[in-house]
Amino acid sequence: MNGNDTTTYDAIIVGGSYAGLAAALQLARARRRVLVMDEGLRRNRFASHSHGFLGQDGRPPGDIAAEAHAQLMRYPTVTWMTGRAEKAARTSRGFEITDSDGIGHRARRLLIAVGVVDELPAIPGLAERWGRSVFHCPYCHGYELMQGRIGVVAVSGHSMHHALMLPDWGSTTLLLNGAFEPDADQSAHLAQRGVAVETALISGIDSDPPEVALADGRRVPFAGLFVLPRSRVASPLAAQLGCASEDGPLGTHIRVDAMQEASVPGVFACGDAARAAGSVALAVGAGTMAGTALHRSLLFCEDDALFARA
Repeated sequence: MNGNDTTTYDAIIVGGSYAGLAAALQLARARRRVLVMDEGLRRNRFASHSHGFLGQDGRPPGDIAAEAHAQLMRYPTVTWMTGRAEKAARTSRGFEITDSDGIGHRARRLLIAVGVVDELPAIPGLAERWGRSVFHCPYCHGYELMQGRIGVVAVSGHSMHHALMLPDWGSTTLLLNGAFEPDADQSAHLAQRGVAVETALISGIDSDPPEVALADGRRVPFAGLFVLPRSRVASPLAAQLGCASEDGPLGTHIRVDAMQEASVPGVFACGDAARAAGSVALAVGAGTMAGTALHRSLLFCEDDALFARA
């Protein structure tokens, strides 16, 4: 370690996107000393507009985050650090987070809001259109397709969930791409919902709106595509501290209780890193809960008692 921040904060929040910002705001309004460490890699940075968040529907997601950041920084007890948190360790009175410069920062509580990294199917052209014309959340992006033709790129049998939902937003085709073969019951459900099934392999995706090139030479245009990517927590901090995780069909997330507290005393987690699915609205709600719960732990749980049960 090359240095140490001699300040002991009430809380360090790792991750300054919507969940982390919401948590920090609650703590700032309680006049607590907070350090927010943010790498600047919001999950929805690829999307041009955000939808479904009350009062902010249709705004660019970067604008929502920037305004929230500006409002948060009006509170004098908040310190913001741009950079990556590399290591997390327990101390006798809380936690120490080491940044990418080797400097340690200490706090009585830790809140992890690092988000997730989406692991997309290796289809040429798909990653380049992620967030623009290839999406994962119908509630966030389905309405804007104006009931046009929608494609679901299958990654496994779990893609049935997408395929059965999306007819509410437009005429839907399930592109199997060799990922799985629907059984008789699944085929019946797809037919009942009016979902067409395409069995040819995908050779690539180009243009916006997207056009899918199939291995048999056909090209099929769509208003938009949906895919269920696997995701992983964007930082190893929770694992370094021994926080329990939960495995879901599309990835692993940090296990938390109803108050957003992780299995390690004094550690809270929120946002996409701590749930199986996410949106801006859900992230803000979870961050608000985490911030208020963390504050109550500072008030009603003595540090000595808290860390003695670890």
